[in-house]
Amino acid sequence: MMAMGAAGRYPGATPLLHLQGIVKQFPGCRANDDVDLSIAPHEIHALLGENGAGKSTLVKIIYGVMKPDAGSIAWQGKPALIGSPAQARALGIGMVFQHFSLFEALTVTENVALGLTDKADRVGLADRIADISRRYGLPLDPARSVHDLSVGERQRIEIVRCLLQKPKLLIMDEPTSVLTPQEVFHLFATLRRLADEGCSILYISHKLEEIRALCRRATIMRLGKVVAECIPAEKSARELAELMISARLQPQSFAHSIDNQGTPRLVLDRLTIRSNQQFGTDLKDISLSIAAGEILGIAGIAGNGQSELMDALSGEIPAGRPETITLDGMPIGHDGPRDRRRRGCCFLPEERNGHGAVTSMTLAENGFLSGHVRGALQRLGLIDRRRTGEFARAIIKAFDVRTTGPEAEARSLSGGNLQKFLIGREMLQQPTLLMLNQPTWGVDAGAAAAIYEAIVALARNGAAVLIISQDLDEILMLCDRIAVIASGRVSVPIPVRDATIEQIGLQMGGTAMPDHNVKLPETRYAVSA
Repeated sequence: MMAMGAAGRYPGATPLLHLQGIVKQFPGCRANDDVDLSIAPHEIHALLGENGAGKSTLVKIIYGVMKPDAGSIAWQGKPALIGSPAQARALGIGMVFQHFSLFEALTVTENVALGLTDKADRVGLADRIADISRRYGLPLDPARSVHDLSVGERQRIEIVRCLLQKPKLLIMDEPTSVLTPQEVFHLFATLRRLADEGCSILYISHKLEEIRALCRRATIMRLGKVVAECIPAEKSARELAELMISARLQPQSFAHSIDNQGTPRLVLDRLTIRSNQQFGTDLKDISLSIAAGEILGIAGIAGNGQSELMDALSGEIPAGRPETITLDGMPIGHDGPRDRRRRGCCFLPEERNGHGAVTSMTLAENGFLSGHVRGALQRLGLIDRRRTGEFARAIIKAFDVRTTGPEAEARSLSGGNLQKFLIGREMLQQPTLLMLNQPTWGVDAGAAAAIYEAIVALARNGAAVLIISQDLDEILMLCDRIAVIASGRVSVPIPVRDATIEQIGLQMGGTAMPDHNVKLPETRYAVSA
């Protein structure tokens, strides 16, 4: 059962936080346009919206990272000025960010201590960490080094760090994107307990079934404005998505299972490499294959070798022997990224900023970075600016990228819109092998559906597709077969129709798969034409 919010317990109770008429303007964009938001005591409140709706800007204003251009903030019924995160924390506002700010070489206690300005707060810190982690079902060993911890355990550090401040409001940004289904269950139990004890929670997620199960109320934003408020449990996931994107949605199945696999296009034969990161994960004896027309999904919790596997497949880390990786029967283990692109490979890493894109460059220039090989965007050693611009415009149109045009800098886009551009950049090159790491990371429901449709269409046209993802729903919905990566090893792929969420979730956590059967989601939605 979900925790009942103050709106249900005490009608008319003074809101813990009340925003009125919040405005935030950026050049060419009004990120927040006269936004009102109220969060009641004891409440778990969802903030929903597609990419670029203004959620991140609003949360940064609440946490003191940004200042509004207009509007007012009331905290516990009194006017408040939140000019910095330190002031937000002093009021009782804590935030767990989607991307953790932890030093891997330090222990749990040392990482938590870095955020404490008062030396007195550091006395007995390890004992207090252990006590809070026990009380709230967030088991942590204060003496362990962060680089030895799973992603789920790292998230616990961020939550415990906030709980040490005894917050009255806890903001959580996409908290389940790096967790197994079992860890999500325990996290929800913790959040419900916090709400019962008096801590309100502002919960941001693109996973609408989570919102329906957990949150008492929801505020929905679109293009910088609040467009609706609702009780999520009274809406279907389809109805919530329609409110977010202002479009009719229709049931859609993306599955396209192939019954008879043809000749393998990509083959890994006992791939073993050492990570080039200090606290990375070595790959150990990985063997698998992908046929033309097949979509293979690799599930796993972040930090188990996904980045290293992607680097090995893209050519950024050479394999030990050339024949360890073959493409259409040709050994490519020692080929670099450019040579692999010439052979028909396209790929997109997990990290958008700095790896997938250069944020200070324009979209046209970012399109050229990977598209010049297969897209013929150069002539006589010089950039063909006309064709490069046309290529960027084609991506923007095909993937509905919200931007001012090809000359916009990549950093001017929201994270989801930049992801759509980068996905489009790879797919419009018509690869014979497409490899994507976290393809819909931070992307809203409508944009994700469009990406899924494009991936399936590419596979139906004969391309082999490899998807590395932490989103089990995504893999189970799209892929023909699924494997799990844990501690640098990849399990034997099995047909998706034979997999269950609980089995795969346990395997992601390093546990042998039991013989259980968990019902999988039956319906997905895509934007109708």
